[in-house]
Amino acid sequence: MNRRQFIKAGVIGAATLAAVGAWYGHRHHGAGRIEGPALDGAAREVVAAIAPVLLRGALPAAPESAAAIRQVVDGVERAVAGLSAAARSEVGQLFALLSFAPTRMLLAGVAPLWREAGEEQIVAFLDGWRFSRFGLFQSGYAALHDLVLGAWYGNPASWAAIDYPGPPEVF
Repeated sequence: MNRRQFIKAGVIGAATLAAVGAWYGHRHHGAGRIEGPALDGAAREVVAAIAPVLLRGALPAAPESAAAIRQVVDGVERAVAGLSAAARSEVGQLFALLSFAPTRMLLAGVAPLWREAGEEQIVAFLDGWRFSRFGLFQSGYAALHDLVLGAWYGNPASWAAIDYPGPPEVF
């Protein structure tokens, strides 16, 4: 492959990716529409898959961990619902990219569905974005990290594990 073919393939690939992303976002989130749940089912699946990896060591043991992960997913949804329309749109685009199979495979390196992905694949995805040389991936990692950890540690049920007595009372 020569240089010209390489550039042409890159431009065609980028245009295809942009068109598919726009189509997917429009189809699943509407044209600039911000009503309805803050996270769709696919976004909730992404959060449920990455939460145990980001919260490794903080989650309770097996029987209670499923309920704790559901609480984290609900907390992320509440946090996203409270964002400005512009920030909510950006988070929606991030989850759309991570939910759509071709972009999930290309950008995250995760081929199976999120609920079927192994912990090693999720760790590799998160580390890849965290330490990426591209600021956009680093920002995506930071958003996922902050949303998940904020949802977990913002929940009073998790405070006992870290001996946090709660916010001070105002008299």
